[in-house]
Amino acid sequence: MTDKIKVIITDDQKVVKIPTGIRMLVRRCCHAVLQLENYKGSAEIGVTFTDDESIRNMNKLYFDRDVEASVLTLPTDGFETESGSRYLGNIVISIEKAVQNSSVHGHSLQREVAYLTAHGVLEIFGYSYNEKSGRLEMREKEEWTLYQLGLPASSSYIAHKM
Repeated sequence: MTDKIKVIITDDQKVVKIPTGIRMLVRRCCHAVLQLENYKGSAEIGVTFTDDESIRNMNKLYFDRDVEASVLTLPTDGFETESGSRYLGNIVISIEKAVQNSSVHGHSLQREVAYLTAHGVLEIFGYSYNEKSGRLEMREKEEWTLYQLGLPASSSYIAHKM
């Protein structure tokens, strides 16, 4: 079990009103992934909701890719905060893209935001869809996390994402 986990959530967009309960879901999702990864110690993770234009600009700035993304992960070197926790990184979620994805896949915005959060936290731990060998393991961990949160996938969603 982990010590103290702090999730700092910021909403820097004005396009989509963040529904009640999403912030708590994001916190629970971060905790679930850290537990799944057997993380020990105190940690902080930043999660920012943004819009499509901003995430595209960040993708270009940080990764030299001029495309929109659903989620970007900016891991840190785990520096120690004033409180003695390790700051693990930032996860940036395009809430516009999350709304779009939830509609395309026929599930709730809550499930999509939890999926993107789990994906981001797993990337902080070094998992990547870019490496074919790790893709299946990452998907299994994402789905296990969502299952733990009471957000199981439909078969059509799993087929689209694989």
